[in-house]
Amino acid sequence: MNLNISGQHVEVTPALREYVITKLKKLERRFDHLIRAEVVLSVEKQRQTAECTIRASGMNLHAEATDTDLYAAIDMLSDKLELQTRRYKEKLRDHRPLEAHKRMAV
Repeated sequence: MNLNISGQHVEVTPALREYVITKLKKLERRFDHLIRAEVVLSVEKQRQTAECTIRASGMNLHAEATDTDLYAAIDMLSDKLELQTRRYKEKLRDHRPLEAHKRMAV
């Protein structure tokens, strides 16, 4: 996975970068073909925002989380992306081919 982490009005320290990477590794387990992830961390007064856009084969995910602590915002962001990926996978699983429905009706 190609990961790009940038900061607006905040320096992305190695510890912060490592924290984001470990949180996004959980998503990599759910998908076979994650192509690119772009994470933007920003600070405005007391608002710490984490924003992520993930491009996977066949879909795009986007989530944003805001908190007073940047690490908490990253946690919330990870949870939102996890929920989106779970919903997407369930949607794929629930949409069976039409032939499977015909076999079940017989």
